[in-house]
Amino acid sequence: MIAPLTDLANKLVSDAILARIADTLATRLPANGGDPATSYVATLFSKGPDAALKKIGEEATELVMAVKDQQADRIVSETADLWFHCLVVLTEHGLRPEQVLAELARREGLSGLQEKLSRSS
Repeated sequence: MIAPLTDLANKLVSDAILARIADTLATRLPANGGDPATSYVATLFSKGPDAALKKIGEEATELVMAVKDQQADRIVSETADLWFHCLVVLTEHGLRPEQVLAELARREGLSGLQEKLSRSS
């Protein structure tokens, strides 16, 4: 029997998945030879930033509908779609998921109200 992953192992695997996806997305940038004829992401990049932003809006709406319909499998699927398109936007702006994870880590343990107040000052 294989032992379950520890919390740390789960975190490392999750972080690695996001990093690998980001690495792949970077190869789809026009500057890196991304070909819209062979890549969905390269097609998004070729259409300019509004294309990925539109997809984020669509996926967010689909996630809301899945939640309202209380369909767990669709909630997971639509969340994955939303995260993916957020990673596309990060890549488009030269940002990495590790930066988002660092920001989440910074906020961990803070009261949401305190964190929000710190942004407005």
